[in-house]
Amino acid sequence: MIRRALGGYNKLFNSYTELRLQENRNTLIGLVKGSLIKNEKTSTSGVSARVYQNGSWGFASNPNISDDSIRTVINTASSNARFLDAKQNKGRGELPERQIRHEVDYTTKKNRISSSYIMEFLKEIDAYISNKYSDLANRSVYYTAQEFEKSIINSDGTEAYSLYPRSHIYVALTTENDGKPVDNSLMFGGLGNFEDWFLSPESLYKKIDDTYVKLMHKKEAVYAEAGKKECILSPMMAGMLVHEAIGHTTEADLVLMGSIAAHYLEQQVASPLVNMVDFAHTAFGELCPMPVHFDDEGVEAIDASIIENGILKGYMHNKETAKHFGVVPTGNARAFGFSDEPLVRMRNTVLLPGKDKLEDMIASIEDGYYLIKSSNGEADSTSEFTFSVSLGYEIKNGKLGRAIKDTTVSGIAFDMLKTVTMLSDKLEWDVAGYCGKKQMMVTAMGGPALKCELSIGGR
Repeated sequence: MIRRALGGYNKLFNSYTELRLQENRNTLIGLVKGSLIKNEKTSTSGVSARVYQNGSWGFASNPNISDDSIRTVINTASSNARFLDAKQNKGRGELPERQIRHEVDYTTKKNRISSSYIMEFLKEIDAYISNKYSDLANRSVYYTAQEFEKSIINSDGTEAYSLYPRSHIYVALTTENDGKPVDNSLMFGGLGNFEDWFLSPESLYKKIDDTYVKLMHKKEAVYAEAGKKECILSPMMAGMLVHEAIGHTTEADLVLMGSIAAHYLEQQVASPLVNMVDFAHTAFGELCPMPVHFDDEGVEAIDASIIENGILKGYMHNKETAKHFGVVPTGNARAFGFSDEPLVRMRNTVLLPGKDKLEDMIASIEDGYYLIKSSNGEADSTSEFTFSVSLGYEIKNGKLGRAIKDTTVSGIAFDMLKTVTMLSDKLEWDVAGYCGKKQMMVTAMGGPALKCELSIGGR
């Protein structure tokens, strides 16, 4: 644990300064065909300081947490800022002042269980799969847990502390078709500790059964017909689209670097049905999967409205980009590790749900596809995207048909969103994700199912 009073170090600040202590802790336990292949716990911790001077930033970090190392990183970061200011001479003046005093700890309030209990829990899940589905070529059961603990102060007077745990169980099933592997998987869990999510192995069995059924569908899958098709994206697929193709283009640091969203502010970029928000910590009256109450600049986190009724209304900001655009900082500056500098990052990014029922959306399509799951995706600063499809079904005459083999979908998001004609009334979150913008970051994404036109790959 790194909890420590930092208030006394602000006397060492000569210009705008952020001081952060951080520890990331990880647990990984893995079974493959019942054999233990992973059982490890790791942690990384340290201190960093970031100093701003007239538009130039100095940064320093140290893996040792001591009075001497804290003083050293403050002095080094200050020296770096002065040096860069003298060389760059940006002359951008002061940053907007924001102060917050906040403490949040999402550690479970339940009695903690042992690692051996978790091991037996996973073995019971594996035994259930092995006994019921003996025809599988392979099976994997993993437990992962992370804890992110931070203490932050800054020159504005911020004093903040946070501890975020996440826990997940991952199950992967593999069969074979003509000697080639066919896979399907599922993930359980989210914000909190093991005790908050996993009451008994039996509570997971129904979803494991559903995963097996869909795996058997994939085993008999057919190729999709290539071309532009009417498609329904599941909430998971909609969430990936929102994150990769729209979210990154509307992070204000990337806007300043030339993202296409720089040209679209206050313009129609989507169907009037489309609304998109990067929520800070609370959405629809409930806690978000990755609640951020303050960011790593020590700024209070507020919701960032991106698209309203199809109009691009704003971006996600840190202090510096907010100053540039003349708006309020939204608290989107986040750093993954103690030695990382904060970047503008997403938090809980979603399309808002509509009013349609999924069954009505399927019934409205004569010849198209229902795309459920993706294993990866990528997009560029123009919002052009390509996503894999690892689970999907034909839609024929308004009814679900055969499963389709793994394929891809592609398009330009700001064009594709203009084709949205239906949005389901149910919001779902994808809560296990990481984003890889220069450094890893825990994020959540999601949305309703949406009906649109997409280019889909074939054989």
